[in-house]
Amino acid sequence: MNSTSPRRILVPGITALALGLALSACGAANESSSSGKSGISLDGAGSSAQESAMDAWRSAFQKDNTNVTVNYDPSGSGAGVEKFNAGGIDFAASDSALSQDKGEIDAAKKRCGADAIEVPNYVSPIAVIYNVKGVKDLQLSAKTIAQIFDGKITKWNDAAIAAENKGAKLPSTTISPVHRSDESGTTANFTDYLEQAGQGGWTHPADKVWPIQSGEGANGTSGMVAAVGQGDGSIGYADFSQAGDLSSAKIKVGSAYVAPSAEAAAKALETSPMEDGRPASDLAVKVDRKSTEAGAYPLLLASYLIACPTYDDSKTADTVKSFLSYIVSTAGQQAGADNAGSAPLPASLQQQAAKIVDTISSKG
Repeated sequence: MNSTSPRRILVPGITALALGLALSACGAANESSSSGKSGISLDGAGSSAQESAMDAWRSAFQKDNTNVTVNYDPSGSGAGVEKFNAGGIDFAASDSALSQDKGEIDAAKKRCGADAIEVPNYVSPIAVIYNVKGVKDLQLSAKTIAQIFDGKITKWNDAAIAAENKGAKLPSTTISPVHRSDESGTTANFTDYLEQAGQGGWTHPADKVWPIQSGEGANGTSGMVAAVGQGDGSIGYADFSQAGDLSSAKIKVGSAYVAPSAEAAAKALETSPMEDGRPASDLAVKVDRKSTEAGAYPLLLASYLIACPTYDDSKTADTVKSFLSYIVSTAGQQAGADNAGSAPLPASLQQQAAKIVDTISSKG
């Protein structure tokens, strides 16, 4: 889909409303116009990493469809998937694909009555953010990062860190690792990177929930950034677009060290295979965390939109289809990138996602 503006939906009998962007609770009643007719309200929840991009998508879509309110609660990927599978929201956004092992794919199918739609819509590097007085440039391999977060490396002047940062003045400050305390797709991607690329430095399974009792916990992306920013010696992980003024380490890819960037994350995603055994409506990508591709940044999150292929009424179906179609369109991807610093989807994935979203319809 290559539309240049948010797709306008036409629903007979609905009077256009001038509705604000204020977040309302999921399931809130539709606002009423002066003529007594109701507008359309969509409820979504999930990824906090997507929050800035979602604000841009909602704003542009509502500007072109003034009878529609799109509510989005950035409560975390795990909460979004749980609410969607329970039938509490119309769509979800998650920084990790639905898990077969945890029953999420089956639960989504049960909620929808058919295989759920799951398409990538947001690509961003996960930055290894740190706050160490006097240290502005830091290079770390996946193994060293893994050992830091597993509590095996505890001082900033440890020999392993010094070996990767020759000439740097590293203090003897104690390392204070910070992890997400909520169920997070960013955590799932980060721990997957540590498990796959950490060369044994990390011995725990990838998970949305931080798998060990260690360090400081922080709620949400904003909580992570705040916690690292407030503590000298702290290190954490967050969507690069929300890292603010914090320093971000370069990570080792092959024989080089690569800084986080949207372009480098997109390159890593484009060279990664698709997950095996997924439904036809599911475009989950198996990110190659061990990539040695020049200029690629494999510590990334590929975030997804999750929706049903059919909805009970035509108004909801048309609106979900229209909103999600805008998000994965060329124009929508650029709007997200402009507002959040994310990378537009690679062209092949963008086209596949658009085709899948375009199949959404009403059960009637």
